[in-house]
Amino acid sequence: MSNAIRGAILGSPVTHSLSPVMHREAFAFLGIDGSYDREEVALVSLASYFSAKKAKYDYFSLTMPLKEEVLTLPVIVDEIAERIQSANTLYRRNENWHLTSTDGSGLVSALRNQGHISFNRILVLGAGGTARAVVGALDGVAKEIVVLGRTSTRRAVLENAVRVSTFEYQRWSENPGFSEYDLVVNTTPAGAADLLADSLSRGSCSLLFDVIYKPWPTVLASRWLDSGGAVINGLELLLYQGIEQLSLVLDRELDQVALATHLRPILKKSL
Repeated sequence: MSNAIRGAILGSPVTHSLSPVMHREAFAFLGIDGSYDREEVALVSLASYFSAKKAKYDYFSLTMPLKEEVLTLPVIVDEIAERIQSANTLYRRNENWHLTSTDGSGLVSALRNQGHISFNRILVLGAGGTARAVVGALDGVAKEIVVLGRTSTRRAVLENAVRVSTFEYQRWSENPGFSEYDLVVNTTPAGAADLLADSLSRGSCSLLFDVIYKPWPTVLASRWLDSGGAVINGLELLLYQGIEQLSLVLDRELDQVALATHLRPILKKSL
């Protein structure tokens, strides 16, 4: 391989992903010779794709539906990916491939850089791979974590992601009592949480972190703002999880705030 850094986003579909824009602009800002591709990879194709292409790349970003399937690859899985059973980052170091998740740590970084350090009670909407990353990262940051999910089959893996905080799993309700929480994180697909907006009233909500960035604003985010609450949109998660990926790939600390400040308007323009 050349000295250039080469990465790609893998998933299906990936045509909508802003990751190529973000990573390419980050390379330019950092003065790094790098490229970043967009690769459509279906669930059943991941193992064969990785085997065929891993020699040509330095890292892969993983999106749906690959965040769980990737754990079956013959790579070094770190503690956080093992615990939450979800990963979004494959990177090579010293000829060994490593697997981790920067979804949760990216969310924590985004919160921290807006002045939110700790919480009493957090509600996570959804029970998929992103929810597990969020729960794992907020373990110990919040005293209590409540997950609102549609099926009880995911309860055990979510509970296993928590070691410090008090954990509770609740079945989906259209009136979850938002006023009881100082942070709500929506990890559900676009539109899935729209009906929950009907339960909002002025003064009933504090901070919402909605991991969706397109379409924006979501119905829930719009009504949350109208009710006097604060909202962080999914573009912040995209930014900080991507910056943490680059930090792993480059094996050095990056100025997260400076890089995010540079990339944010570029990504907004690309929406």
